[in-house]
Amino acid sequence: MTRCRSASSGWSTTAAARELGRTAGAPRRLAGGLSIGAVLRRLEPDFPDLTISKIRYLETEGLISPERRASGYRLFTEADIARLRFILTAQRDRFWPHKVIKDALDRLDRGLDVPGLTQEQGEDEGAGPSSAEAHQGASHGATLGDLSAAALRRRRTVRLTPAELRERTGLDQGTYGQLKAFGLLRTDSSGRHHADDLDVASAAAALAGYGLEARHLRLFRVAADREIGLTEQILEPLRRRHARGAAGPDPGEVEAQLLAHSLALHIALVRSGLAQGR
Repeated sequence: MTRCRSASSGWSTTAAARELGRTAGAPRRLAGGLSIGAVLRRLEPDFPDLTISKIRYLETEGLISPERRASGYRLFTEADIARLRFILTAQRDRFWPHKVIKDALDRLDRGLDVPGLTQEQGEDEGAGPSSAEAHQGASHGATLGDLSAAALRRRRTVRLTPAELRERTGLDQGTYGQLKAFGLLRTDSSGRHHADDLDVASAAAALAGYGLEARHLRLFRVAADREIGLTEQILEPLRRRHARGAAGPDPGEVEAQLLAHSLALHIALVRSGLAQGR
């Protein structure tokens, strides 16, 4: 059976996938990340046969890609560990070969469901949130109500084709084309959309329900570009100092704080203006 659970572990493949979705938005670089030996000690209770050699082998196969310190030692983040747990659980419980695991990881990385895994219903999971929560964690990150700097700093890994983006958000071909023409949606060099585009498309689809078309949203693009220019004036000197190894605030943290303050100001101004017009 494909939904087998090891008697020695409370983790199923579905639960491991959900945990991977929850860590998808964590910062990629974490000070004080775990060494390969520490990762082995963390996972050994669930995977007694795991060895350092196997972890290194999975890296050579391209299934995991931990960062390296300047000394060459591997540095594992919580997202790396969740990814490794998913791989090991899929091998143990579902006997998936590397190609199938790579395909599943690719879909999870892009914020897509894995048929027969993240779409399963009714499985009793000992760990992890519900399937719907995992899907939201992998694809949407912070909710609209969470505009804190910490939440805004989380970057989700989503890579969707235009067709997948339209399917996820309900945009029709015409509206999608207009959003691209007005610069609200932009693909990368591979022709895929990232997480922020998913948010833009979702918001545009919601606003369309109130009669706002893509041409009405150009004002948001213009305003955003002006805010970007102002913010970059603050961030660029910090980034240069950080690149030289000079002491100072983390540019990523400052960026998230500036974004949170800018959003708070925008919301306050719009809300105040609407209140005065009543």
